[in-house]
Amino acid sequence: MTVRFKLLSAAVAACLLGAQAQAQGLRLAPATGASSPANSAATSDFIVAVVNSEPLTNTEVQREVLRVQQQFAAQRRPAPNLQRLNAELVEQLINQKVLLQYARDTGIKVEDLAIDQSEQSIAAQNQLTVAELRQRVAADGLTVAQFRAQLRDQILLQRLRERDLLPRVRVSESEIDAYLQAQQNTQDPSQMDINLAQVLIAVPEAASADQAQALQAQAGKVLARARAGEDFASLVRDFSAPSAQPNGGQLGLRSADRYPASFIEATKQLAPGEVADLVRSPAGFHILKVVEKTNAGLPAMTITQSRARHILLRPSAELSEAQARARLLDFKKQLQAGQADFAALAREYSQDGSAAQGGDLGWASPGMFVPEFESVLNQLAPGEISAPLLSRFGLHLIQLQERRQAKLSEAEQRRAVGALLREKKLEEAAQTWTQELRGRAYVELRQPPQ
Repeated sequence: MTVRFKLLSAAVAACLLGAQAQAQGLRLAPATGASSPANSAATSDFIVAVVNSEPLTNTEVQREVLRVQQQFAAQRRPAPNLQRLNAELVEQLINQKVLLQYARDTGIKVEDLAIDQSEQSIAAQNQLTVAELRQRVAADGLTVAQFRAQLRDQILLQRLRERDLLPRVRVSESEIDAYLQAQQNTQDPSQMDINLAQVLIAVPEAASADQAQALQAQAGKVLARARAGEDFASLVRDFSAPSAQPNGGQLGLRSADRYPASFIEATKQLAPGEVADLVRSPAGFHILKVVEKTNAGLPAMTITQSRARHILLRPSAELSEAQARARLLDFKKQLQAGQADFAALAREYSQDGSAAQGGDLGWASPGMFVPEFESVLNQLAPGEISAPLLSRFGLHLIQLQERRQAKLSEAEQRRAVGALLREKKLEEAAQTWTQELRGRAYVELRQPPQ
């Protein structure tokens, strides 16, 4: 297993903008079998560049090369061009050193307690103890001191972002209005995400002209019933080819380029709820209903909310982490065997404010829970109970009760658009600002020894 920082983009802005995600969003992933740079590069280490008075070594660069290669392998993506990757990472690491030096020189500090908390958060997200996390880190060729130094750097970048960059960016109400107006006025299908439902009247390849004509007539009758307001899912069930029946015939929200051109042409002028003229394809006759159209340039206007309940045990001098975990595992066995009631257990044992409600946390939108809790919750099916989860608050046993789609209010939609515009401005500001700092720094690139 390998501990991976979230992949930074080639732009230096990602170093700054992604700092918080990197410090808190580490995940463990299977190693790809590549050798550790600590072993392979140590015998050929040399200085790649000098940033002010600080050297950038080949070992540092190759460690990043290995990390990126592992990420590509884990995502089953083609390996990047090694020469180009090496050059991009040298530039990225130089800029990162510029930012870190500036942060230190201007008085930003990171206390050991913040690093401890970050390390604990990473371990909790990966369902490990801190000791187990450190073992994984060592297996990747990093010492604990090197790993904690990386965490310190990421927290420095996060604090630099919060102090110097965030105050520079403001989004006005008029900018939100203008963006919404521009996006709502676009009629370009390529900018839309579309969900279509279909009834497919299949036409066999060997069908005669008479058979095809009869099937077309049948499709016309189904089309008339759909336009008359008959339940579309029922029409799918009664008339559609079996291959087109799942999900009530819905094809799912997707970009226009993922639909046949004939489908987009037939539905481009239609509003949600309307039914298109018949579409002929090699498969047969399609009756298409527009379920949803959303502008790809706008944030999602609906969100998935979850209703969950939990039992929280807080490790203490009287209850060790191992004992708390064992107790929650016993609760889970009782619940799965039908020998206990979740709400009753929560009222009796849970050590938080939700105990009186049987552990019920109510309807929650994305981002309302700490990442380590939400990550596990998102993987549960309704009714499913998690394994004991360690978070910064203690050990949880979570049960997902149900999920629903909720439409954002107008105010929430405007906040989402404001956040989108703010991130765009932050990226532009980070690039410009980093270039300014880089321009004031002394950077000397060095050739590898012959």
